[in-house]
Amino acid sequence: MLIKNISILSGSELDFISNTNVLIQNKKFKRIQPKIVSDNKEESIDCEGLLLIPGFINAHTHIGDSIGKDVTLNSSVDKKIHPVFGAKSKILQNTSEENLSNFMKNTCYSMIKKGITTFVDFREGGLDGVLLLRKVLSDIPLRSIILGRMEFYQGSSEIKKNIPFPQSKAQELSALLKKCDGLGISGANENSTSVLDHYSKITKIRAIHSSETKQSTAKSKRLTGKTETTRALLLKPDFLVHMTYATKNDLIATAKSTRGIVICPRANSSLAEGIPNIELMQKAGCTIALGTDNVMINSPDMFREMDFIWKVTMGINAKRIDPKEILKMATINGGKILNKDIGIIQSGKIADCIFLDKHALDLEPMHNPHASVVHRASESAIKAVMIGGEIIHGEI
Repeated sequence: MLIKNISILSGSELDFISNTNVLIQNKKFKRIQPKIVSDNKEESIDCEGLLLIPGFINAHTHIGDSIGKDVTLNSSVDKKIHPVFGAKSKILQNTSEENLSNFMKNTCYSMIKKGITTFVDFREGGLDGVLLLRKVLSDIPLRSIILGRMEFYQGSSEIKKNIPFPQSKAQELSALLKKCDGLGISGANENSTSVLDHYSKITKIRAIHSSETKQSTAKSKRLTGKTETTRALLLKPDFLVHMTYATKNDLIATAKSTRGIVICPRANSSLAEGIPNIELMQKAGCTIALGTDNVMINSPDMFREMDFIWKVTMGINAKRIDPKEILKMATINGGKILNKDIGIIQSGKIADCIFLDKHALDLEPMHNPHASVVHRASESAIKAVMIGGEIIHGEI
């Protein structure tokens, strides 16, 4: 496919190019330059008036709770989402597979329409939960990273005694890992040091929630005398999720030993837990990506996530984050954290992208493309969504 006369946000710095051509072959961006001679066999499309941006990477979701939207608005964090006794776990246990599948599918279609081309799901329910999500995605052209989870949680006494991972669970863990892309661990406060060390030897993706709430950070100190992030890093994770209450030292250690952090500011705010200190994360050298977290409390919309960061950080700190950096969090940085050739418009990378109408009512005139995408664009400005070189939503 040859895309002609299109504006793009190109490369690792999302450089704005007002007019160029893009050749897509074998699911990847083949060439990006102003003049490309068209092969008569090549489909050629004039995209004058459109802006091509990388597909959004929703780097942290829980779509299994799509059936429980807004059912616990006035509850505490633990009462809402605690993996053992929270309302979410009870909803998932008491929902039929058919109903759960239907609402998970709805969420997947919603993500596609909003320009999300890849999502990373912390999938509850053990092997059955992973297999259910695989089944849901079998006929949906959405790129997914499924991080499974053992339904195995330790209490305070087991953590204090450093009880190891039970040998009786080894076969269950092995079966789980064969069907998913890695592990999405609930948190250090549900696992002993020995268990975290056991999980750290897994060769697939490892990720873990950390320092999300004041309560969880205080609990870690009380139980072990260490910060929650210090213990989470025992997993040797590829990335950490949330880090809302991480200390400066936590962030420095994270920058040195992981690929980065996935933050979920709207979810943190919905749970009355404030927002992460993005400036401190950046100063520590952390790569930051974005996720929308639980569908139960949040819509899977990266436009809203970016806009929220843009506004709330200015409102709280009277200091604006560069909109280009926010857009990187939704695209390029997700690819870096996952170590995948996605989230970027560059020769040799996978052709996942969004076609935006530059003349959309909310965008024209577009004086600053990065700011326009971050805090003015929405689903209504999307003309088409491409995954792996194929238009899977809309048309151009």
